[in-house]
Amino acid sequence: MNTNWARLFHTIEKKERLIIGLMSGTSLDGLDIALCNISGSGAATKVKVKNFKTVPYSNAFKAEVKAIFSRKDADLQMVCLMNEKIGLIHAEMILKVIESWGLKPEDVDLIASHGQTIFHAPASLHKLSDYPNGTLQIGDGDHIAVKTGVVTICDFRQKHIAAGGEGAPLAVYGDYLLFSEKGEDRVMLNIGGIANFTYLPGDNDAAKVFSTDVGPGNTLMDQFVQHHYEGLYFDQNATIAKAGVVSAALLKELMQSDFLTAQFPKTTGPELFNLKYLKAAQERSKTSSLNNEDIMTTLCSFTAQVIVDAIEKCFGDNQKPSIYMSGGGMHNPLLVKQLKEGLPNARFYTTEDLQINPDAKEAVLFAVLANETLTGTAINFGDRAGVPSICMGKICLPF
Repeated sequence: MNTNWARLFHTIEKKERLIIGLMSGTSLDGLDIALCNISGSGAATKVKVKNFKTVPYSNAFKAEVKAIFSRKDADLQMVCLMNEKIGLIHAEMILKVIESWGLKPEDVDLIASHGQTIFHAPASLHKLSDYPNGTLQIGDGDHIAVKTGVVTICDFRQKHIAAGGEGAPLAVYGDYLLFSEKGEDRVMLNIGGIANFTYLPGDNDAAKVFSTDVGPGNTLMDQFVQHHYEGLYFDQNATIAKAGVVSAALLKELMQSDFLTAQFPKTTGPELFNLKYLKAAQERSKTSSLNNEDIMTTLCSFTAQVIVDAIEKCFGDNQKPSIYMSGGGMHNPLLVKQLKEGLPNARFYTTEDLQINPDAKEAVLFAVLANETLTGTAINFGDRAGVPSICMGKICLPF
């Protein structure tokens, strides 16, 4: 038998697997690396996060990724080359981090790599009738597998699209396995570049579970800061936004997007919510002369409003969901304050209260998806568009 497959079969048969989950989001701040002990599969999945680290990207590397990120005019040669380079850089980061944790590559059973999204194109966004949903994550899994010597599972989103989904959000699969709780209606709210949430009903009925993007999380704020403040990539502690006031006129125009009123589940990205979108809203609202602080405050309020509206659409005004936050946006004190004011009946927590580091959550979820690729079966989410009942990921062998 091929030794790679023998190793895989051995991994499948283990009671507990050591899996590294990787996540690099649209904020481009770095690579999240979560080392997870995972046992069981499906509803019996148990996860213990042994170690976690975010390895920051250099400014030069960020610039290279940004040059091809969310651009219809991206240089195809650079897309090709960065697919390989990102894989190699991620592999180097993994090797250094596991060495610092006192491990060798042969101690690790699997690597689960999300890759770096550079373009997301659901049909609802591209509106080209002859073309399907599409998405592209680069950072080749074979390069990671060969350089680290560890079996790597990657490219999770393509199966989702092939089975009728939009390729995002995928959190529904891991959230359901890890965080469902009988008797408690939960919202697993992730505020990354795009804000999304998973609804987990208290009756644990998988057919009611769904995950959806709701609109911009940090992406517009981050893009604005990067464009107007040299050397800054985000508004740390909302320092800029807290110095401004909300422009009601601009906020009203920012809310004028068909996406925001579309039915769940849905998906979007910075291909829609970008500086061009902001500029158009400013022109319509005659607010082009606003100072930077007021724009940032308004963008923060925009993110809060789309999240509040989406959760109210799901629950109504009077119910009391438990909201568990994760993602970079949970560190924005102004945004969190606005969410709590907008949802006074909700109870707010972070996934730390569920024994999962909120900054590690997305990387952990991909480790769980990789575990399901090898040991799980398709979860029946009912016959609903956008939530295919599948296992995901492509297997890349070291040699």
